[in-house]
Amino acid sequence: MDWDARYAEPGYTFGEEANDFLAKHFNCIPKGNVLCLAEGEGRNAVFLAKQGYRVTAVDASAVGLDKARQLADKHNVEIETLQADLAEYVIEPNYWQGIVSIFCHLPVELRTQVHASVSEGLVKGGCLILEAYTPAQIEFATGGPSNPERCMTLNALRQELVGLDWQHGLETERDVIEGKYHVGRASVVQVIAGKT
Repeated sequence: MDWDARYAEPGYTFGEEANDFLAKHFNCIPKGNVLCLAEGEGRNAVFLAKQGYRVTAVDASAVGLDKARQLADKHNVEIETLQADLAEYVIEPNYWQGIVSIFCHLPVELRTQVHASVSEGLVKGGCLILEAYTPAQIEFATGGPSNPERCMTLNALRQELVGLDWQHGLETERDVIEGKYHVGRASVVQVIAGKT
């Protein structure tokens, strides 16, 4: 996927509103520093900044992050944006009150590497909020990757997210209405996990 080209399209690719799952459960994250992985155009980062968090949005797309800053300006909040490939980005250890991963679909080897760093990155009491598509999403064709290997299952995530205390883990179907590329019934996996 050429994300610069995708984000260069008019409007906000996945809308301007935060992901529903994040918006419902963000209070699990203690106030402080939050890292948003593969944050794109900033909808989740801006939402969290409006709730009083200090947010860093990481994404490989300069175009997406430029739109994230514009969205932050529109809502009179500040976010830090960092252009980086997650294959090279190092999650700062013992620093983040929250790490947010919303539809961050990576190759399996890289995903395993990133998820191994999540526990180290969270402070004690910190929280991960994750939502992603499952392999069953391929049949729904309402958004997400075309390669099922980039999708996630609860079993795989339990193996990858070690060192965390799971408060919520669910594979379910729900309607995802986010911009023009996430529209309709979808198969998702949801995780809320803390570092105790």
